[in-house]
Amino acid sequence: MEPTTTNSRQQVDRQSRILDAVLELLSRHGISGVNMRAVAREAGVALGLVNYYYADKQSLIRAVLSRISESDLRLVAPNPEATPDEQLRDALRRVAAPDILTTQYLSLRLHLWALAQADEEFAAINAEAFDQYLDGLAALIGEAKPGLSPEQRKDRAADIVVIQNGMWLTSLLGIDKSSIERSILRTEDIAFAD
Repeated sequence: MEPTTTNSRQQVDRQSRILDAVLELLSRHGISGVNMRAVAREAGVALGLVNYYYADKQSLIRAVLSRISESDLRLVAPNPEATPDEQLRDALRRVAAPDILTTQYLSLRLHLWALAQADEEFAAINAEAFDQYLDGLAALIGEAKPGLSPEQRKDRAADIVVIQNGMWLTSLLGIDKSSIERSILRTEDIAFAD
């Protein structure tokens, strides 16, 4: 293996560990629990390394928001090997995957939503990510239901997101799996309605 490949891989691994630490701290303590020293301790790296990759707390949060946005886009990413109906159903079910319906993940989401309300820059990043997710979901709806206008696709996607967010919030309360399944079925009803 070439040294540059090893160095690049190590750099990505370190940055990933740092961002994982930020996500962990955010989910446990909110924004007040995130500072450069705490991130370094949680990631198991030197403080200087955190400062090398990220200039300040703001840049750490921006990087985490970017990572969450990429994760959200994967939820609605098309799968060319599946039919349009299968792609849409898969996307609607991905939001209720076991790794998403965890207290840690949902707590993180709540903290990020609150953060977006408190900071204009983070609100803009969050809004852009939301629009991209909505566009991705609307595109899947359009592929499965080609007769819908762009506005109808977007409206359906927005209605689905309301249910998905409600499902996330209520799952924190320990709602049973049958309730989650009914919520998913409701999103399918909205997506596939004639």
